[in-house]
Amino acid sequence: MTLRSGNPALKADSFSGARVLGEEAMTLSGTVNKTGISILILMGTASLSWNQVFGEAMILPILYGSMISGFVIALVTVFKKTWAPVTTPIYAAVEGLLLGTLSSFFELQYPGIVINAVALTFGVLAALLLAYSSGAIKATENMKLGIAAATGGIGLVYLVSIGLGFFGKSIPLIHESGLVGIGFSLFVVVIASLNLVMDFDFIETGVEKGAPRYMEWYGAFGLMVTLVWLYLEILRLLAKLQGRNR
Repeated sequence: MTLRSGNPALKADSFSGARVLGEEAMTLSGTVNKTGISILILMGTASLSWNQVFGEAMILPILYGSMISGFVIALVTVFKKTWAPVTTPIYAAVEGLLLGTLSSFFELQYPGIVINAVALTFGVLAALLLAYSSGAIKATENMKLGIAAATGGIGLVYLVSIGLGFFGKSIPLIHESGLVGIGFSLFVVVIASLNLVMDFDFIETGVEKGAPRYMEWYGAFGLMVTLVWLYLEILRLLAKLQGRNR
């Protein structure tokens, strides 16, 4: 059976490494603990940039620096999974700086939006985790293929949008607060949410296969990637909805 996940961090070969004889195996509780630690690290650094601890002059350097370094650290983690116990906490810290800075910008424009986005993100996580653990949602092969294709399509749209941005242009409608823009953001939020289901399934499969212990950190990293994406998309959706009401 071929395993698929829309999350690029959790590819089909992510758990293919053989475990060394005598080495401790990955566990579900261990992955949950590592994910919790990563979230706490993210929230800690996010509070620093949110409160502008480093000063207003550092806002833009932190914003662009965290974006670039986060991308680089993510690539390193994907290609060197054995480094995940070190790179995952660093990734969480860097993404926290990014999210705290971006959130402060959104909060200035739309007061109260951040707490709603945070609540919705953790609400979606809890609801999908409950649904998955109870068997109400099952990650079938067709579902995996569909979510992976949709995630890839969204990624392509964003890449094109970034490319057009260098020429002062943008894809019409999808970034605006009209019905098309709100519909697009709602679709992306749904796909990002379903990626959590794929991640749960993939981690569970790694545990069943007896993956090496360091894969607990790698599984936590994969979940962090999806959660960061989901939060940003919910933030964008709420901003469009509030912008429409102005």
